[in-house]
Amino acid sequence: MHVVQHFLGSLKFDVPAGLIVAIVALPLALGFGVTSGAGAASGMVTAIVAGIVAGLLGGSRYQVSGPTGAMVVVLFPIIAEVGMSGLLGVGVIAGALIIGFGILRLGKYVESIPWPVMEGFTLGIAVVIALQQLPLIFEVPRGEGTETFQVAWGTLENVGQTPLHFWPLGLVGATLSIKIGWSALRRRWTGLHHFPPSGVAVVVLSVLAWLIAAPVSTIGALPAAQLFTLNLQWPDLPWGTIVYAAFVVALLGALESLLSARVADAMVKRRDVELVEAYRPNRELIGQGFATMASSFVGGMPATGAIARTAVNVNAGARTRMATVFHAVVLWVFVVALGAIVAHIPTAVLAGVLLGASWRIANPASIVENLRTTWPSRLSYLTTAVVVVAVDLIWGVVIGIVVHAIASWGSSRRPR
Repeated sequence: MHVVQHFLGSLKFDVPAGLIVAIVALPLALGFGVTSGAGAASGMVTAIVAGIVAGLLGGSRYQVSGPTGAMVVVLFPIIAEVGMSGLLGVGVIAGALIIGFGILRLGKYVESIPWPVMEGFTLGIAVVIALQQLPLIFEVPRGEGTETFQVAWGTLENVGQTPLHFWPLGLVGATLSIKIGWSALRRRWTGLHHFPPSGVAVVVLSVLAWLIAAPVSTIGALPAAQLFTLNLQWPDLPWGTIVYAAFVVALLGALESLLSARVADAMVKRRDVELVEAYRPNRELIGQGFATMASSFVGGMPATGAIARTAVNVNAGARTRMATVFHAVVLWVFVVALGAIVAHIPTAVLAGVLLGASWRIANPASIVENLRTTWPSRLSYLTTAVVVVAVDLIWGVVIGIVVHAIASWGSSRRPR
């Protein structure tokens, strides 16, 4: 009886929180799906399926899972190499690996990564997300290749070879302006906190672009009836290619999910000490592994815990994991009831949303703070960020850890 009363009493907090998170998650799910190369529909499937599965099975009461910027950074070159047909194999093996990490109780080791390395990892992700928006900003073909700088440079060459498209540039600028202006208004009028800046920008500019028939690319139709198509056809690709890609995805999924869950716990502790229930890292890994496998089987992508959406969930007052489940249900309703409207969202507006997200991820205040710390931390922070952008995420973390260990050892050996 007490459990039922607690559940019903929490709904008054969880339902509004889930609705707010869904409004924030909609443009991000669409944008990350488009940016990864999997498509907007795949991004939505990932947000819905992973939101429910990880929300119910994971080790955190507040974690919101779905497509994330970090995972998109990893998936873009993978999809470019193995195609969408290879995503099933990568997702299933990666999910199984993450479950294995949890069963072997490796969560505590993932959490032991030095904080400067994690900060540099986050900064590198922000830079890569921004570079990935170039084709949507200028509406030109994406550059060839799989490496971030190679693709970005090829895209800029395509920009120089075609007439400049001012409409998408204008929409990107307008999106950022609305996000900045609305954020400033929300600080003055608390009643506006229920309307996220990204959601306001997407609604206002999509309606405007539709009314004036702006010549810009749009998301296109999201066929609700075909969204969750069961995919059981194993890709005809070399095992080595699939396993390596899956291992990279699994490491990132474990890393980002545990970081997000840890941040959520810290936020809840600041909000209300009595509500703190420390997340369980190994159960979180198992839940995220099943979420990635389930998403991959129905046309989605590998998923992780999403720090931004998890933070919104906590700030919106969520009390239990039902807020995460409700956010996924609301997203499904959006697709079923509003799919024809969502199809008219310009891709340039999504690029503006993700540019804003990359700025928040980079966090200028955090950059300044990390550049003012001790020299070993500063060196490992910058090294990690550079390697993440120039090579890839996993090598960025590995080299960052090595540099941090060597620099810290050298610092301790210096005479005082």
